[in-house]
Amino acid sequence: MSSFDENDAFEGASLSARAMAALRPEADYLNELNPAQREAVELLDGPILMLAGAGTGKTKALTTRIAHLLNTGRARPNEILAVTFTNKAAREMKERVGRLLGQPAEGMPWLGTFHSICVKLLRRHAELAGLKSNFTILDTDDQLRLLKQLVQAANIDDKRWPARMLAGIIDDWKNRALTPDKVPTADAGAYNNKGVELYAQYQTRLRELNAVDFGDLLLHMVTIFQTHPDVLEQYQRWFRYILVDEYQDTNIAQYLWLRLLAGGHKNICCVGDDDQSIYGWRGAEVGNILRFEKDFPGAHVVRLEQNYRSTPHILAAASNVIRGNESRLGKELWTDKPGGEKVRLIGHWDGEEEARWIGEEIDAMQGGTRGVRPMNLDEIAILVRASHQMRAFEDRFLTIGLPYKVIGGPRFYERMEIRDAMAYFRLVVSPEDDLAFERIVNTPKRGLGDKAQQTIQRTAREHGVSLVQGARIAVEQGLIKGKGGAALRELVEGLARWNAMTRGPRIEIEDDAVIDDGSAPVRYGPPEVSHIELAQIVLDESGYTAHWQNDKTPEAPGRLENLKELVNQLDNFENLQGFLEHVSLVMDNEQDSGGPKVSIMTLHAAKGLEFPAVFLPGWEDGLFPSQRSMDETGLKGLEEERRLAYVGITRAEEVCTISFAANRRVFGQWQNAMPSRFIDELPEDHVEVLTPPGLYGGGQMSAGIETRAAQANVYNSPGWKRMQARQGQYGMSQPRESRNTVIDATALASFTLGERVFHQKFGYGGVVGIEGDKVEVEFDKAGTKKVVAQYLSAKDDVPF
Repeated sequence: MSSFDENDAFEGASLSARAMAALRPEADYLNELNPAQREAVELLDGPILMLAGAGTGKTKALTTRIAHLLNTGRARPNEILAVTFTNKAAREMKERVGRLLGQPAEGMPWLGTFHSICVKLLRRHAELAGLKSNFTILDTDDQLRLLKQLVQAANIDDKRWPARMLAGIIDDWKNRALTPDKVPTADAGAYNNKGVELYAQYQTRLRELNAVDFGDLLLHMVTIFQTHPDVLEQYQRWFRYILVDEYQDTNIAQYLWLRLLAGGHKNICCVGDDDQSIYGWRGAEVGNILRFEKDFPGAHVVRLEQNYRSTPHILAAASNVIRGNESRLGKELWTDKPGGEKVRLIGHWDGEEEARWIGEEIDAMQGGTRGVRPMNLDEIAILVRASHQMRAFEDRFLTIGLPYKVIGGPRFYERMEIRDAMAYFRLVVSPEDDLAFERIVNTPKRGLGDKAQQTIQRTAREHGVSLVQGARIAVEQGLIKGKGGAALRELVEGLARWNAMTRGPRIEIEDDAVIDDGSAPVRYGPPEVSHIELAQIVLDESGYTAHWQNDKTPEAPGRLENLKELVNQLDNFENLQGFLEHVSLVMDNEQDSGGPKVSIMTLHAAKGLEFPAVFLPGWEDGLFPSQRSMDETGLKGLEEERRLAYVGITRAEEVCTISFAANRRVFGQWQNAMPSRFIDELPEDHVEVLTPPGLYGGGQMSAGIETRAAQANVYNSPGWKRMQARQGQYGMSQPRESRNTVIDATALASFTLGERVFHQKFGYGGVVGIEGDKVEVEFDKAGTKKVVAQYLSAKDDVPF
């Protein structure tokens, strides 16, 4: 066992420390606190839960508590353990403590992130985990490489059971502080019943390499503390005071680590907000903060409820929404600020109109013509539930020249999956695009390494042709063999097939005219599939969609949604080429002015930030709250979605605007959308509905904000006119005044059995069944499907 320097441990505040405290300046910093903050700072002993609502000055209270411990001589710098989640937060904490004390806060080795502190501890006791003190910390790439070796050695199909999936499973087990021997029986079927076995092999291999991954840093220390009580007791004496920031975001391993360390003196102060626990998808357990009083009997709970950020209307809206959660400790935010603007609520016909309206509002806010003070673009943010929602705003802002920046990730057209998809589309339109071919030839993986790609390039140069043609020749001549050769042949044939689908069948012209090669001139009929269908075919047949479907990283679902949004965007263009030209032009025209910009980010990325004006678009059931989240975790998922709504509203200081759309396009098809259930949880007295009745047909359905907002009249709006034009293009009957986006199950379809009909996505077919406004159609090429009658046209009405 490693040695432990008892000189570093202090049993209590020394006489010299108390004597030095008398020489320190008066604690003027206490006078800068409100009563609740001061109570949390001065209650130094025993377990304390600082339940800090959004914008209530929790960082100020936490850092003042550290300064107070030092200033009063209750603890020396190395007796304080202060943990947070990010290096930025740790730096800010240390800087604030220094400012409060009037000198740099040096000598605080145990102020940092969970991982940085555990690295120090593990290096001291590495041999207890079967390691040497100079162990290596693997990054994600190294971890995946090692797992792939183990998967291959176990003769497991990596395509069906990718190593990335196993990495996610193991990471989840480590977040739950489970070593291979402690994985519950319920998880035994993970990764094709091989997960636990491979986990054990992985841990053995890591020890052989004298390496750890990030999950091991906490897992090893929890294990050491649990199995070596003498080591745990030493650190319990050493860390006289423990402070934890963002406690609601801790996972099980972090929770156990903290409980073990605080098990002696119990001088632990946890700061957090159960209403802002929004990271369950990456292991955070809101239950950790909810059961604090049970874990530490006699704990004192201090509620920080005075908000210094937002107006009363905004706080009332946030408080009323979050009140719908059952799993919470409860608090009520308040402020002494004047009333300000009510929360604004508006419905739009579709997502494009929503983006256009928000762009116009931002432009008006700059000029101060919206009843609020003039605002710089840096003061305005758009917070979306899912990253694919950003596309509509980016496209609109690029068109009108409104500067913007995406926080927490690249802009839509700069995302990896979008660039990959665009490269495929470019090759379909222009097979000579060698740069596009180089990007996708081995994406997804086709077993074409550097040597194979060099062969393709050499063959193309020798024959003076494009890389696509070079690949075709290399395949035909057998220059690339094995699985790589077969996959390359499939890609080349696919590209040829997709290119042919951009035009219809060849039609020869029967006249005396000839073209240069002496053959009869030809023309082509209309394409048999739309460019929207073609785009989806390309993504599916190339294996690119399946690539992300099989990827089990947390980012994969978002990438799939971005690809869907890309396909949706094609509906605004006549063909693929027009779309590609549009993207090239708008991106080429975009220049970084270096000046103020509107911020666009996800709600998750916005946590901890604040803006004078916030737009919250896309508040529709299924989008927000997320249907996937509710499907996967039920009520727990719904409550986390509601906490996300609370976070979004409380980012706003002065103006908060919530919006929704009655229609969203999915794969080029219009889908009806109902307002988010969270909208009806807003308090009516604090909300201003900006739109007059009409959007959902004008009928009085029920009382409540959702109903009033849903009745917004947009029949004269650009979005409505676009819909009318689109329906006219395909011969669809114009909607009656009473037709609305809510599907009426009692409405009768205006079709008869056996009638030939047309659908924009599925093509021609015959009616085989009718049920209310649903029509069952046996399509010529797409099989039998049930569709809503309003999206069908009689065959004779279709103008082609």
